[in-house]
Amino acid sequence: MQALVFDGELRLADVPTPRPEKDEALVRVLSAGVCNTDLEILKGYMGFKGIPGHEFVGIVEECANEHLRGKRVVGEINCVCHRCEYCQLEMPHHCLNRSVLGIQNRNGAFAEYLTLPEENLHLAPPSVRDDVAVFTEPVAAAFRITEQLTITASDRVIVLGDGKLGQLAAQVMWLYTKQVTCVGHHAWKLELLKNLNIGTALSTDPVESGVDIVVEATGSYEGLRRALELVRPEGTVILKTTVAQPTALELSMPVINEVRIVGSRCGPFRPALEALALGNVEVRPMITETYPLKDGVFALHRAGEDVMKVVIHV
Repeated sequence: MQALVFDGELRLADVPTPRPEKDEALVRVLSAGVCNTDLEILKGYMGFKGIPGHEFVGIVEECANEHLRGKRVVGEINCVCHRCEYCQLEMPHHCLNRSVLGIQNRNGAFAEYLTLPEENLHLAPPSVRDDVAVFTEPVAAAFRITEQLTITASDRVIVLGDGKLGQLAAQVMWLYTKQVTCVGHHAWKLELLKNLNIGTALSTDPVESGVDIVVEATGSYEGLRRALELVRPEGTVILKTTVAQPTALELSMPVINEVRIVGSRCGPFRPALEALALGNVEVRPMITETYPLKDGVFALHRAGEDVMKVVIHV
């Protein structure tokens, strides 16, 4: 099969088609989305070598479960052992022996085929087209915030970052409270949220501080510093940024203000699929460009420029 392979540099290569292990499925990839984490992998994040990509929709070609064969699916990216301490504590996303699709010890979705455990797969609703279904994993990551925090209609929320995850986090927060403002550098990106009646502000605009929750999705250390300036004492900062480069953490301000800092990663697929199917989260305007797999190297290059979502059609 053809795949994008990263081994210090990214290239299109012919590689063996993967063979599913016991309780795994072979999935023929239809489309895959490019995420900022993919771009960080190209900078050395997680020391990953192999086929990147973790946002996908595809068709199950082989598996033991006859009810899955031939079905269109999306997939959770953490593949777990069910035996370690954290699996036994019902914290499988933190499995000590996990592999992560396209990120850690498992080849990913920028390829014609991938393998995942059958238990990781979710049926894609027929009404959700392929390029929308690839957003399931990042929308689920946004819904993870609602598992970690109880958000009420009275909560004031600022989302820092107008990129892909920032936009999705703002939309999900808006389902729980209308007092949401997304702050970013790009007027054209913020316009997408304005069209959904979600509050926006440019990073150069004055923004009222003292809010209850700040979601940091800027992809930079400066985002955390700004989040700590904007959150109220005993408020909560949700960290969504993953970067390859190590960063320093300013300790004094969160200690003095007793701010809760919560790391937030993968989330629940069921509410994500429901939101996409119902249109409660609108992702279609976010799709900037689509490329075939043969142009995948250029597609990832473009994803690092001033665009929103790049989708690779396989």
